[in-house]
Amino acid sequence: MALALAPRRGFAQPQWGGEPLAGRGILLHAEQGFGDTIQFARYVPMVAARGGDVVLEVPPALVDLFSAFPGAARVVAAGSALPPFDLQSPLLSLPLAFGTELATVPVPGAYLTAPPARAAAWSVHMPPAPGTRVALCWSGSLQHKSDRHRSVAAEKPAPVLALPGVQFVSVQKDVRDSDRAFLAATSMLNFGQHLRDFADTAAILAMCDLVITVDTSIAHLAGALGRPTWVLLQHAPDFRWLMGREDSPWYPSVRLFRQSRLGDWDGVIGRVARELGLLAGHASSSGRPT
Repeated sequence: MALALAPRRGFAQPQWGGEPLAGRGILLHAEQGFGDTIQFARYVPMVAARGGDVVLEVPPALVDLFSAFPGAARVVAAGSALPPFDLQSPLLSLPLAFGTELATVPVPGAYLTAPPARAAAWSVHMPPAPGTRVALCWSGSLQHKSDRHRSVAAEKPAPVLALPGVQFVSVQKDVRDSDRAFLAATSMLNFGQHLRDFADTAAILAMCDLVITVDTSIAHLAGALGRPTWVLLQHAPDFRWLMGREDSPWYPSVRLFRQSRLGDWDGVIGRVARELGLLAGHASSSGRPT
């Protein structure tokens, strides 16, 4: 689910700086990727609490996921007609408006849920798991400037896929041609071609015990859903993951597995395989984790 960066937009309405809104209409708009939109949408209820009548504009693939989002009076798809508003702000400017520092990162826990209708529809297609069910995502958008550093080939997690007692579910919307043969030869469930948007993906993640993903929008979706999530990070990761820590101040349910040196995916995969083996072994003896 790749999202190209939109050209910078000019608005006649001024950008909001954090002042009380007193019932004025404010447009909060996505300006970068899907993951950025999901991560910084946590500020929407905070804007509403300042008295704003919030219009939330998101990419079309996120509209159904955010359709009942707290604080948003209206959710509109990017590119569609906008209702009247008095002020506006890009989502990624909201941390500045609220004076966010590391110690004051808003952590609302699980702030997204899969739409009930989507969850019900997908539950029919998900077979029972004999042990731990793990959602897996190994690559992001080819258009991302750091894709060659953050994505891996489908066969790279092979040591993880070989673990017994684990049902793997691919949540790759777009599978690269170079990965198709390997994926077809595995026992992994693959619903990617049937995923219409992020509401479908959220429904699948909600039925999994664990999400293992590289640094792409799936990491943010899983974290926002409050699902236990392991994120595989390159040696010099994106700014939001900080450095020298295994946790994330943005997502309490996320655990970070970092490269110890540039390009060392084998080391990362080895640690993940050991940890998942321990988790799956515990699950098999005590029932599936929650």
